[in-house]
Amino acid sequence: MDFQVKFTVNDKIFLKDPENSVLGRQIIKNAIDLIYRIGFESFTFKKLAIEINTTEATIYRYFENKHRLLLYILNWYWSYMSFLIMFKLQNIEDNKSKLETIIHLLTHELPESSGTLDYNKKYLNHIVIAESSKVYLVKDIQEINKDEVFKPYKELCLMIAQIITSYNPSYKYPRSLSSTLIETSHYEQFFIHNLPRLTDVSPENRNEFTAMFLNDLVFKALL
Repeated sequence: MDFQVKFTVNDKIFLKDPENSVLGRQIIKNAIDLIYRIGFESFTFKKLAIEINTTEATIYRYFENKHRLLLYILNWYWSYMSFLIMFKLQNIEDNKSKLETIIHLLTHELPESSGTLDYNKKYLNHIVIAESSKVYLVKDIQEINKDEVFKPYKELCLMIAQIITSYNPSYKYPRSLSSTLIETSHYEQFFIHNLPRLTDVSPENRNEFTAMFLNDLVFKALL
């Protein structure tokens, strides 16, 4: 898929917009690469500074802390996923096919796009699966939420919820099912690779198991 996209991220997340400079975009690109390699717990601004041959102080000019940097990366992902869903669904009329397409997007690696400074979609996908809950499973979540920094995630959930309602107008819990669909896609993919005995995966269906499970879950709920 040959396209390049750019999104506006809530300015409450950063101190200086990384999209407005080459260095800023390198910070995001290399942060994604480094978090993928060593995990968010081991990730520090000091290690990132070494990766891009700059100083910690320079990175702190862009982000208050690494939690805000991860939140920025996830905002970009949520916006990108919303874009992909709209792009993929534009010629699909059947609501069941729309939900199946969404499930496929949530359970498979993201398609690549053009651009020399474009973010590594494989790494981004891994980070979303392994690290995304760390931006909202925090003690000060209510204070953080006041700045509407989760708006792209909420809009993604709403978009899916609206399709769920179109498929079955009498279903009472479209938003809950939408957020459950997204979060379960992350958990199942994580468990398959790390704690497979928490799932029913087999060697034969490893690549498609999460999509199979979610299709079964969603459409049985919507009967």
